[in-house]
Amino acid sequence: MTKLFATRLALAATMLLLVTPAIAAQQDDGAPPPSKPGKPINAGEVLSGELNAMKVRDVKNAGKRIAMYQITSEPRRLPAPSGLCNLETGPETFQLVTSSDAQATQLKSFVGKEISVKVDEIACASDPGQMSEAVITKWSLIRKQ
Repeated sequence: MTKLFATRLALAATMLLLVTPAIAAQQDDGAPPPSKPGKPINAGEVLSGELNAMKVRDVKNAGKRIAMYQITSEPRRLPAPSGLCNLETGPETFQLVTSSDAQATQLKSFVGKEISVKVDEIACASDPGQMSEAVITKWSLIRKQ
């Protein structure tokens, strides 16, 4: 009986030694300082970042799958009244709304690459189907030399 008790006690002590550092690491008082809001972006300015493509269902077109493009960038503040889009630092993902097949074709060749667009109209995402934090409704691609 004492041998069983000693074995269980040793097992419990070993588990305690393994778990205690993990708990202490989670309770670290040296938490990173809160992030600063991103720099502002206004109409006419350039947004750069990696272009991603996703297939989403178009609710307006009988659930047809369409490509949706987004730029992942550093956090940016939008002009008032949108501001930070209810985020601490501002949005980091920006959906590019294509207004024509030509714009969609133009973006298709840049998926996975760094691009820059001139922003003409931008707002916080508000529709349930939007996968980005902000939406750029009018834009033009800037060609890199």
